[in-house]
Amino acid sequence: MADETAAAEAAPAPAPTALEVLAATVATLPGVTATLIQNGEVVALAGRDSVVPLMTALRDHADCAFEQVMDICGVDWPQRAERFDVVYNLLSVSLNQRVRVIVTTDETAPVPSVHRIWPVATWWEREAWDLYGIIFSDQPDLRRILTDYGFEGHPLRKDFPLTGYVEVRYDPERGQVIYEPVKLVQDFRNFDFLSPWEAMTTLPGDEKVGGK
Repeated sequence: MADETAAAEAAPAPAPTALEVLAATVATLPGVTATLIQNGEVVALAGRDSVVPLMTALRDHADCAFEQVMDICGVDWPQRAERFDVVYNLLSVSLNQRVRVIVTTDETAPVPSVHRIWPVATWWEREAWDLYGIIFSDQPDLRRILTDYGFEGHPLRKDFPLTGYVEVRYDPERGQVIYEPVKLVQDFRNFDFLSPWEAMTTLPGDEKVGGK
């Protein structure tokens, strides 16, 4: 038994995996407060004020080489003081690896734009602004991109009503599309929580079967 214990203690530690090596590298970059591995992917938590130097390092570091930002999106946690997560999904084509970076913010604190690092980020930042109201500083083109002209509010916030505030219809008398406050008919307010198939108790042709 003693020999087996000594042999186990003398055995070399297993080599770190590629994900563990990447997580350790990312942890040394500016602004990173924590790293973890979730669902086979490295996730880094960082401060929003360090977004630009961090993203520059992730792009230029030889062991990272994240040439592309595949997506920038928001997540709303209304119960938190900083209710929004801003999530950056990065891809290294040359090293075949990915990393996800998460920073937090609220309705008023801006997140530095990364459009100078990856020009395509303008589209993603506009989308996050449009749908969540997340502000990106140094972004020269912060306009709505998915909602209609003159849209009020940010529809993916969890306190935004599912029906919205206005509805759109074509007015044949005025010959144009008009906006009106949402009007919910009583039928729309009541739900039986059944799928169309569960609610259908008879089918066309059942009367012929009953008559035989």
